[in-house]
Amino acid sequence: MTSAEPLVRVTTADAVTTLTLDSPHNRNALSTRLMAELHAGLATAAADPEVRAVVLGHTGKVFCAGADLSEATGADPTVGPRGLVELQRAIVDCAKPVIALIDGHVRAGGLGLVGAADLAVAGPASTFAFTEVRLGLAPAVISLPLRPKLEPRASSRYYLTGEVFDAAEAARIGLISSATGSAEETGVVLKGLLDALRQGSPQGLAESKRLANADVVRSFTRDADELVELSARLFGSAEAQEGMRAFLEKRPARWVR
Repeated sequence: MTSAEPLVRVTTADAVTTLTLDSPHNRNALSTRLMAELHAGLATAAADPEVRAVVLGHTGKVFCAGADLSEATGADPTVGPRGLVELQRAIVDCAKPVIALIDGHVRAGGLGLVGAADLAVAGPASTFAFTEVRLGLAPAVISLPLRPKLEPRASSRYYLTGEVFDAAEAARIGLISSATGSAEETGVVLKGLLDALRQGSPQGLAESKRLANADVVRSFTRDADELVELSARLFGSAEAQEGMRAFLEKRPARWVR
């Protein structure tokens, strides 16, 4: 991959802009560059009066692996979490409905993108996990869009255990809208959603999205600064440094029993 190749590929056809995460070298991790390109793609779609919806997809077997751990250290530990807050908020604030289209693994910060999307369709290869707890971290800033949507008992279980769960369970707990059993079914479900959205007026879609996201917006307004600080503190802690080193070195962390 050369530096000139985009990490987010943007195409527009039939009133739909598709933003495809295409950073296989780090499993579509949320690097500074990928987030900047995703911001730009969202802004372009939002400004296009002919676009009625945005699809957020991916190449490869991973939708998004979460934070880019190679960028997890720096002079200001709030930069990473604040960047993710801003990206999630950009998805929420985009006047066009955003559909997450998943057929691969979603981990940690990647779940924040799914939670910020208005709709999410996941195919049979999809798996999900809040892996932060195993790294000495917590799902802090991604909780901003997720807590208003997830079934509370499920949040407790999966935040605390870091277990992997499938698309059917993700639909049951409110993380996604639809779980499908095949690529063909995924295509049918996506087509149905997009056909419906194409019939919506720009104003109608924007204001209906605003109503649907009212609790999510309140979550950002109320809790964003506190959760950025929590995330920064955890990333800078000795436990998290050990957890990230263990992950990168493919060994158990010291606390594993």
